[in-house]
Amino acid sequence: MVRGIRPFVENRRILDVISCPTHCRPITITPPFKSMVKETVGQTVTSVSRLGKRVVLNLSNQSNVVIEPRMTGLMLLANAPDQDHLRIEWQFEGEREFNSIWFWDRRGLGTVRLYRPGEIEQVYGPDQLGPDALVFTVDQWRERLKGTSREVKVALLDQRLVAGIGNLYASEILHVAGINPQKSCQKLTKPQIERIAEATRQVLERAIETEGSTLGDGTYRNALSQSGQYQNEHRVYMREGQPCPTCHRGTILRLVQAQRSTFYCPKCQR
Repeated sequence: MVRGIRPFVENRRILDVISCPTHCRPITITPPFKSMVKETVGQTVTSVSRLGKRVVLNLSNQSNVVIEPRMTGLMLLANAPDQDHLRIEWQFEGEREFNSIWFWDRRGLGTVRLYRPGEIEQVYGPDQLGPDALVFTVDQWRERLKGTSREVKVALLDQRLVAGIGNLYASEILHVAGINPQKSCQKLTKPQIERIAEATRQVLERAIETEGSTLGDGTYRNALSQSGQYQNEHRVYMREGQPCPTCHRGTILRLVQAQRSTFYCPKCQR
């Protein structure tokens, strides 16, 4: 999402912020919408960044707008899947190919929050949000994983341990690393932790390159409302009962961990 909207948002002045009409479940907006409009209109988006799974608009007055898409939220430049679930539109000064961005959310689980100067560090500091998965070092992996006895798949979803890994990608990472998702973190060997570190980088970079995974419900879309392509490269996710594409000996199984589905091969992830 960040990469898709960045070229059309950075260094542009916010002309207006509009609440899109909808009868759907409202999203969480903090502070109240009118206050957010008053404090953001006229500001320039100096940069667009990412905090784990969140999109951050960094403003010229040192404030930050943090959009958390949750399960069904999208940041769009055009072609929303429908009009009913559009939530907020940011309009920008000047004429380019795209002059607005929209937040669209089917289930209304997303949030949009404005943090005034200095507040974002308090809310998303190291005690609340772990280092980003793409810059996590092997030493950090070793320190964080050895500090918990949880099953490794459950630990990967903990955004305080490491930020930016979702349920789908946790299954894929552990498969690439050849690690059983139920293995206790404290029982991981040094080579296994190194494989997790490398698999995380490999899987996430490829997912970014292919613009994410659009599953059967069609919810996830890129900034132009086009399907991602990483679902075509899934090794285990949503492949229960199918032959393992890695070892060709096992059959992909599904189990539930922390109320989330996990997919793995019992042969190459012993």
